[in-house]
Amino acid sequence: MAEKFLMPKLSPTMEEGQISRWVINEGDDFSAGDTLAEVDTDKATMEMTALTGGTLLKVIKPAGSTAALGETIAITGKKGEDITALLAEASSNGSEKKAPAEPKEPAPVAAAAVASTAEVSAPVATSTSKAGNGRVIVSPIAARMAADNGVDLRAVIGSGPNGRIIKRDIEAALAGGGSSGSGRVAFTPSTVVGASAYNDEPTSQMRRVIASRLAESIGPVPTFYLTTEIEMDNALDLRRAINASVPDEQKISVNDIIVKVAALSLVKHPYVNASYQGDKIRFYEQPDIGIAVAIDEGLITPVVRGANLKGFVEIGAEIRDLAAKARSKKLLPEEYTGATFSISNLGMFGIKEFTAIINPPEAGILAVGNAVPTAVVREGAVVVRNIMNVTMSCDHRVIDGATGAKFLQTFKQMLEQPAMMLV
Repeated sequence: MAEKFLMPKLSPTMEEGQISRWVINEGDDFSAGDTLAEVDTDKATMEMTALTGGTLLKVIKPAGSTAALGETIAITGKKGEDITALLAEASSNGSEKKAPAEPKEPAPVAAAAVASTAEVSAPVATSTSKAGNGRVIVSPIAARMAADNGVDLRAVIGSGPNGRIIKRDIEAALAGGGSSGSGRVAFTPSTVVGASAYNDEPTSQMRRVIASRLAESIGPVPTFYLTTEIEMDNALDLRRAINASVPDEQKISVNDIIVKVAALSLVKHPYVNASYQGDKIRFYEQPDIGIAVAIDEGLITPVVRGANLKGFVEIGAEIRDLAAKARSKKLLPEEYTGATFSISNLGMFGIKEFTAIINPPEAGILAVGNAVPTAVVREGAVVVRNIMNVTMSCDHRVIDGATGAKFLQTFKQMLEQPAMMLV
């Protein structure tokens, strides 16, 4: 019997999904457990599988289009069945909206992966893979592969929608020896006349959720900020000592130390490791630290769970693994949800000080700048110390000023005197 195939809930925070691609075509048969389509959720691309066998009779939502949870995206059943009534129902409840112009290229993994949704442009002369405005249309995955392998994008024929260069095109170019060997894309000078051409792209699911959650945070959440200066010389000495005694693949970063210290400080200050739940405050038994990682579409926060119980080397290895999975779009939902507190470190970009926006329902986030050699007065003498600025954004519904100040005091003491981590 023909029936409507509805958009399922594929991630914990999903409210709508964007069809990345249909794995099977209209008229194809499928069995229970087969993957029918790949769907971009707010954080990942998930496989949508069939619970029973049948035939894909009609695709209502083509690749690139968005559907709310429970909205009809296809009709399945047996070949030859009359689906006129089901099509009318799907049309009447608004499922036949115009789809965004371009579908997303999925990442070929078994369980879940984030599919890049942005496109990058490079100036070209002529190409069968260029858009009408004279730009190469290439997915970020393909662009990174091309850059890493020295493939000249102007010499690649795109097989994606509207001539878009996608992953398989780069793979084909590499298999056929299509690498320039230079490690970079050549630049072709041209005469620029008039205003720049532009290309409107549909907002990705990730970017929509980021925008929604940030608006939720900066508006309703009463936020205040606390900034402190931390002398990092002893922490830097600790890092050098550890790295001198471990193999290269186990070397740690300053951020690994910061994560450990933050977790230990949260244990001592439970109101900071908590969240406001309306009629109650939820205190978490362990500190699960969200680490802000920049990817093409924005930020994602993989979680280091129970960081207070882990050593620096273990934390470093876990962060590297999670960050690599985030950048290659392979994080699973359980790896980026459920943090109790977050850290955003922009020190590696030369940022001295900034404020970060709380990620609800967490009650706080640390914004970490870089450690800068600074002239300071110690015991009446001017000396140079490596000073790092840290700003904590606090949800005032949970964290009072004194509570936040005491947390930062503990955090500062442990970094300035690492032996305090043992107390």
